[in-house]
Amino acid sequence: QVQLVESGGGLVQPGGSLRLSCAASGRIFSINAMGWFRQAPGKQREWVATISGGDSTHYADSVKGRFTISRDSAKNTVYLQMNSLKPEDTAVYYCHASIRVRVGGVPSDYWGQGTQVTVSS
Repeated sequence: QVQLVESGGGLVQPGGSLRLSCAASGRIFSINAMGWFRQAPGKQREWVATISGGDSTHYADSVKGRFTISRDSAKNTVYLQMNSLKPEDTAVYYCHASIRVRVGGVPSDYWGQGTQVTVSS
């Protein structure tokens, strides 16, 4: 089984920063892309950022220039550094990874349990 465990959420004032972490563990042969999504109350889950297996990064327009995604492949961990946070960034943030569990296998999607980020004064 594969597990994704997030950490680093919390309450922060507007303009502040937070760093989210997500560690993948279990039966992992290889990890392709890793990324972050978020879901605000009453809204659909939306994509935030992705980092590919080749470490190319992509961001939603709403976070570009403020958020930075990175990964430590040796630790199977992805990070999301969030700066200049705004109240509209308030959401549950979910980690996502595309993972092969065996040689020649098809990558499957895995999700973390979510971590709450609240931006409020």
